[in-house]
Amino acid sequence: MGGVLSYSGLSTKIRAMQSRLTTMDQFEEILQLSDVTQVAAYLKRMPEYSSRWDALDENTLHRGQIEKLLKKSIFQNFSRIYHFANPEQRKFLDLYSKRYEIRVLKEVMTNIFDHRDTDPVDVSPYREFFRLHSNIDVDRITTCSTMEELISCLKGNEFYIPLSKIQEHETALLFDYGMALDLYYFTQIWNIRKKLFKGKDLEEITCTYGEKFDMLNLQFIQRSKRYYNMNPASIYALLIPVNYKLKKEEITALVEAPSYEEGRRIFQKTWYGNKYEQLTVANLEEFYNHIHRSILEKESHRNPYSVAVIYSYLYNKEHEVNRLTIAIECVRYGVQHDEAMRYICNS
Repeated sequence: MGGVLSYSGLSTKIRAMQSRLTTMDQFEEILQLSDVTQVAAYLKRMPEYSSRWDALDENTLHRGQIEKLLKKSIFQNFSRIYHFANPEQRKFLDLYSKRYEIRVLKEVMTNIFDHRDTDPVDVSPYREFFRLHSNIDVDRITTCSTMEELISCLKGNEFYIPLSKIQEHETALLFDYGMALDLYYFTQIWNIRKKLFKGKDLEEITCTYGEKFDMLNLQFIQRSKRYYNMNPASIYALLIPVNYKLKKEEITALVEAPSYEEGRRIFQKTWYGNKYEQLTVANLEEFYNHIHRSILEKESHRNPYSVAVIYSYLYNKEHEVNRLTIAIECVRYGVQHDEAMRYICNS
């Protein structure tokens, strides 16, 4: 009963927000439009965007501006949920929001490594979010032109230590810094989940993140062996240190498998190989989003008064923005309808 009482108001709010997300029928209609201006006019009429975009003139909005507005809507909706959440629910939201901080840090680091001194990251979609939910000075970090400057700006922030450790290696690449942030974030989620959550919420967090981390590890093992020919020691160093349904001995066997065929045989005997008959080593990446979305939808329907309903909505909102961005590009470049729908459905 406690879960029902604590989540009833927030669940009602999120269900209303969920009902305003773009449907596949609406994506079909968007792809029938002839240019980006028509897409902007279409989005202005949608309940999700009408109130915030009403004063905008679709005739002066270009593609980049629309994408910024779409991106900004993610953070605006996050803040709306945060406003309605109780202290316990905000613990999850605070944890979840770190992915947004990492997203911006990765954009800044990409600029630094690409030496884009004249084209700094546009933080306008993020600024209000960072003001409310982060202690990172987002305007300051965008002025950094070296990793030394960026890491110095993060002193006192939790991301300072993992990035500083990578900085000690003279040959560190953008990939290494990005992976350090991801591994820190994923490990933190797993290690503190039992301190922050209990009951159904703990079950939901363990299930959804556990399968997510297992699947990401499976993807990385497959990709590193197939495309980069990495040695086992290098692969182990970059895996998320989490075991849920994927056993340690199975990870070891997959990493050290002498051939693709042997890896496929080992994979089929794992919990994931048994549960998902369509899942193979070859289609891991394609199947990952489908599985993760299915888990979230199942858990949020089974336990509508739990943290799963928050996680599911935020996940779907982020993917809606990704799909709308793809749809806009498809309209802009005149991509054929069936091909465009494949891009949207697979995003």
